[in-house]
Amino acid sequence: MVEIYKGGIPVIEVLDRWYSEFKDGYGAMIPFIGIVRRDKGIDGLSFDLYLPMLNEWFKKWENLPDAKIVMAHSFGDVRVGESSFLCAVFTKHREEGFRYIKEFVEDFKANAPIWKYDLVNGKRIFAKDRAKILKGAGLLED
Repeated sequence: MVEIYKGGIPVIEVLDRWYSEFKDGYGAMIPFIGIVRRDKGIDGLSFDLYLPMLNEWFKKWENLPDAKIVMAHSFGDVRVGESSFLCAVFTKHREEGFRYIKEFVEDFKANAPIWKYDLVNGKRIFAKDRAKILKGAGLLED
């Protein structure tokens, strides 16, 4: 399940809802919360995403035999101190949960079709130095 939010994600509200909805049958819920940090004079980050491509990327994580993974991401502007990325893994045991959360976040960072911009003095500046080439996206040279 992929959820998209304009601006910062309401972390506590989303985690509480996911916990209530998916806790039955699992022994662990392991969340990851990505927070926009103060770095290099930015006021925040801004995100573009292509939802059909994001949903296609997420499909490989939807039908795990021993886990449930859910995620939320922002589009548009997210200020320093707000969350832009949230995910959680539900598993029977913590060991596989820790493994899945690490694999999922690393795959997300490398392959999810989301483009990041720095917000500096009210301007959106493409963060090309931190962007990854996504095959078929057409944004950066393959």
